[in-house]
Amino acid sequence: MAEKVRILVVDDELIIRESLAGWLKRAGHYVAVASGGHEALELMAKTDYELVFLDIRMPDLSGLDVLRNIKMVHPHTLVVLITAYGSIETAIEAMKNGADDFLIKPFEPEGLKLFVEKLFNQRKLLDENIRLRDQVESNSRYHDLIGTSSPMRNLFAFIDQVAGVDSPVLLQGETGTGKELVAKAIHARSNRRYGPFIAINCGGFAETLLESELFGHEAGSFTGATRTQKGRLEMARGGTLFLDEIGEIPLKMQVDLLRVLQEKTFQRIGGNRDITVDFRLIAATHQNLLEKVARDQFRNDFYFRLKVIEIEVPPLRDRKDDVPILAEHFLQKFRRETNKPVSGIREDAMFLLQSYEWPGNVRELENAIERAVVLAKTPSLKNEDFGFLFRLKEEKGVTVSMKEVERKHIEHILRLCRWNVSKAACMLEINRVTLHHKIKKYGLTQES
Repeated sequence: MAEKVRILVVDDELIIRESLAGWLKRAGHYVAVASGGHEALELMAKTDYELVFLDIRMPDLSGLDVLRNIKMVHPHTLVVLITAYGSIETAIEAMKNGADDFLIKPFEPEGLKLFVEKLFNQRKLLDENIRLRDQVESNSRYHDLIGTSSPMRNLFAFIDQVAGVDSPVLLQGETGTGKELVAKAIHARSNRRYGPFIAINCGGFAETLLESELFGHEAGSFTGATRTQKGRLEMARGGTLFLDEIGEIPLKMQVDLLRVLQEKTFQRIGGNRDITVDFRLIAATHQNLLEKVARDQFRNDFYFRLKVIEIEVPPLRDRKDDVPILAEHFLQKFRRETNKPVSGIREDAMFLLQSYEWPGNVRELENAIERAVVLAKTPSLKNEDFGFLFRLKEEKGVTVSMKEVERKHIEHILRLCRWNVSKAACMLEINRVTLHHKIKKYGLTQES
């Protein structure tokens, strides 16, 4: 260990106190000594020591009493108990009360340097684990799920409710709503959060490849299988397996997966050894699985095994109150990635974003913000930067044009300004004559 450490040696025997201090100083550390418990606590009140060697038996104050005081006032200080052979039981008891290790008299000076290094390496590893766990907790509250609307508050509450159990979850919702983020949020708030989160899009593989991806294979089990390969089922051991687009899984594989869910075992392709697995299954689909069951395209028993817990992920059009916060989140993300000085979204542009139906949901909004940031010519995004969204886009049989969006936008601004035309024209960045013309053109009135 290269760095020097502040060490306090506490022992009522002069020869042990001085010899131990001398050995530690020769190893390059800063060392102070105390002949008893009271003196040790006085020194610690003035200086932060990283390590204390503490004799168990002292006339003025027992080592256990000093240990309790140190751990209460200086919880991060390492404490090593010094004990004789006959007091090992006492040292073990002291470790249960917070001591980090113990040394048995007599001890060899050659081993002290390695002993101190081992202590601090263990502490470093423990601190790193704690830091990583804290990072996991702070970064994964709802795993990038963003929203304050009523549908999202209900979703967050449901996530909290189901995260602590191991039952299968079926996520249903349109493409782009963030079903994988919901799965990650459930995993991050579960008892399995320190285990792996393994995801696979079942619609992205041919049937034979999907089987190999899920179950793995033994070397030589088929042409090209030159080595044994673990599948996603094994990789997910101790964590969560997320099967996206579950509706695309072939019927035969549904039988195999149902058996895995029931028996917790499976065999690799070409293998004859049962492999035990322990994972939580979360599946997702944008399809109506009940309709597929009725058409014999999805197994009834597999469907009901999947939907022990069913969660509907709301489309963005049902939570438009979240559009501003999502848009701002994506703006900051792409501003960092593109290094472009785009500082915000103007009110007129934000109104356009909230007027749009978002058939592609949050994913479409993210793509729209990225495109607008990349092509932006001004520091703030304006409505013209999102004109591509409204060019005669047919949605559910209804043609939405820029004229309709403009009409709604002007009406919105007039209401905000309590029909103060001058103020509204200023906000719209047009003159009063043009605004009066548009009011007449669209037949807008205060009563409407």
